[in-house]
Amino acid sequence: MYEDALSEDDTTSSPQALPAFHGYSASGKVEAEYVYVGRGHKDDFAALTVLNVDLKGKIALANYGGPFRGVKVLNAEAHGMVGVIMFSDPGDDGPQEAKGQVAYPHGPARQPSSIQRGSVAYINQYPGDPTTPGYPSKPGVKHVSNPPNLPKIPSLPISHRDALPFLKALDGHGTSGELINRDGWNGGLDATYSTGPAPGITVSLTNFMEEKITPTWDVIGTINGTNPDETIVIGNHRDAWIVGGAVDPNSGSAILIELTKAFGKLLESGWKPRRNIIFASWDAEEYALIGSTEWVEEHAPWLSATALTYLNVDIGVAGPLPGAGATPELRTLAQDIMKKVEYGKNTLYDAWHELYMFRPEDNGFTDLGSGSDYTAFLQLGIGALDFGMDASRESPVYHYHSNYDSYHWMKSMVDPDFGIHTTAGRFIALLAYHLADDALIPFDMDTYARNINYWIRELVGETMGMPDSGTVQRKIKMSELAAAGRRLRQIATDFTDRTSELSFLDDAARVQKANRVMKDVQRLFVRQEGLHGRQFYKNGLYAPNRDDGYKAQTLPARMEALQDRNLTLCLEWNVWLTEAIDKAAELLAGV
Repeated sequence: MYEDALSEDDTTSSPQALPAFHGYSASGKVEAEYVYVGRGHKDDFAALTVLNVDLKGKIALANYGGPFRGVKVLNAEAHGMVGVIMFSDPGDDGPQEAKGQVAYPHGPARQPSSIQRGSVAYINQYPGDPTTPGYPSKPGVKHVSNPPNLPKIPSLPISHRDALPFLKALDGHGTSGELINRDGWNGGLDATYSTGPAPGITVSLTNFMEEKITPTWDVIGTINGTNPDETIVIGNHRDAWIVGGAVDPNSGSAILIELTKAFGKLLESGWKPRRNIIFASWDAEEYALIGSTEWVEEHAPWLSATALTYLNVDIGVAGPLPGAGATPELRTLAQDIMKKVEYGKNTLYDAWHELYMFRPEDNGFTDLGSGSDYTAFLQLGIGALDFGMDASRESPVYHYHSNYDSYHWMKSMVDPDFGIHTTAGRFIALLAYHLADDALIPFDMDTYARNINYWIRELVGETMGMPDSGTVQRKIKMSELAAAGRRLRQIATDFTDRTSELSFLDDAARVQKANRVMKDVQRLFVRQEGLHGRQFYKNGLYAPNRDDGYKAQTLPARMEALQDRNLTLCLEWNVWLTEAIDKAAELLAGV
C-alpha cells in the first residue's frame, strides 16, 4: 500500500519511503466477506450484534477516529472476525473536497491517497516492549513468547480513495448508516455506510510481518541541580512512521533541541538550576511507547524518589491552536506561563481562553490517558503535561502518520516562518525553567484536590443510572469517599494560602518540606497491585480508558468495577482511595 508521489513534495517520492502497514499486526492471509463496523468501538459492535449482523469469520472495515486503532482490532478479534482494514474518512476533517476545497498539495483538504500507519498493540492493556510486560527490556532478560497485548488477526490501513469502492459495494446490504445513527458512523464519502455483508462480495487481506528483537536508542542529557533529590524530565520521541514526520515527531524534536540550547546558554552564564533536568529523546514511541516505558521501568526507584514532573512535547505544531493535557497540579502554572508568551498581537493565554472559556471544570486541559510518552510516568505517580499547537476545523488537514506529514506541508500550509514553533518553544522553556528553579515547586494543590472531588462526583453520577442507586452508594461507601474528598479540598485550599505567604516563602526548611509533601501526596495514589486485569496501570486517579485507549478514565478501577457491576471490587477500591485521600490531607495539613 503506497501513497501517491507528488512533484511538489520531494519527501513523498523518497527512495526510503516504506509501504503503509500496522505495527504489531499479526501475519496472515485471509479472504472473506466484510462488514463495515463504523469506528470499531465496543458500542459499534454492540449495535451490530443487536441487528444480528453476522460478524464471525468476516473482515472488519473500520474508519479511524474514536478508539485507538489497536482497540478496534481487539474488538473485531473478540467478535470472531478474521481481519481488519482501516481508513481515514474525510468526513472527520474540516476542509473537504466534498465541500469544494482542493486537496493537498494545492489546497487544504486531505490528499485522497493518504494512509494512516500506526501500531495496533493493545496499549489499553500495557505499553512498552510487548515481550517484557512490567519490567525493563534489557539484554539477557526473559521475553514472553506470546504477548497478550498483541493482535492474533492481520490488519492493514488503506486510503479513503481505496476505501470508497469497498463502502459502495455494501450499499443496499444490511442496515444503512442513517438507520444505525451512531456517532462517527457516517462519513464524507459518496456511500450509504451500510453494514453489509454483501453476499458473495469478498476481500482478500494478505499481510506478512517480520518479528524480531532489535535494539532501540534513547538519548538522555542531564543538567545536575543543586538539589540532587529533585528532578524534572522533558521528553520528545524522534522515531516516525514515515520519511518526513515534520509534525510527528519533528516539530516536537525541534522544540526539544532549541530548549537544550537555551538551557545551555543559561549554564554558560553561570546559572545552575535547583533541580536536576533530564532531556530525553525517546526511540520507538510509535511501537507502543517502548523508549520511554522501558526507561521508566529501568529507573523506577530513582524516579519515584526524585521526579517531580514530566513535560512531553510530541506533536509540537499541527496548527495554530494551543492544546494541552495535564495532571491538575500543573494547570494553574501552565496558564500563568501562557500569559507571559506573546502570540501574534496578543498572548498565548488569549488564544487559550478564547477556545476554552466555556470549560471551567478543567480550565481547558484534558486529562491524560495514553498515546504518548507521559504514560509510564503517570503510573509512578509522577504528574505530567503534554503540550502542542493543534489544528482548527478551518486549518489545512494534518495527514497523521502519512507521507504528507512533510516539511513542504508544514512550510506551505501551516507555519511558513516557524513562528508557531517559536511560540510553543517559549512556552515549554518558561514552564521548565520555573519547575526547575522556583524555590517552592509551583504546583497548585487546590486545583489538584478540586479535580479529585469533581471525579468523585462523576463516580456518583455513574451510580445514579443503576437500579436502587442509594443502596449501591451505601454498599460501596460513596458518602465516606465524598466526605474525604471534601476534607482534602479544604485542607488543600489552606495549604495553598499558607504556602503563598511571604513568611512561609522566606523559611527554606518549610519550603523544602512543602516540596517533599507535594511529591509524596501524588505517590499515595499509586497502588502496586494495579487495576483489575491491567496490572501495568497502577495510578488510582487516572489510566487510559479500557474501551478507548487514548482518552483518560479518571478513578478507573472504581468506574470499571461499576460498569462491570462488581460492587465488591468497587468497595475495595473506594476504601483504598478514601484512605489515600485521608493520608494526603494529613500530609498537607502538616506543612
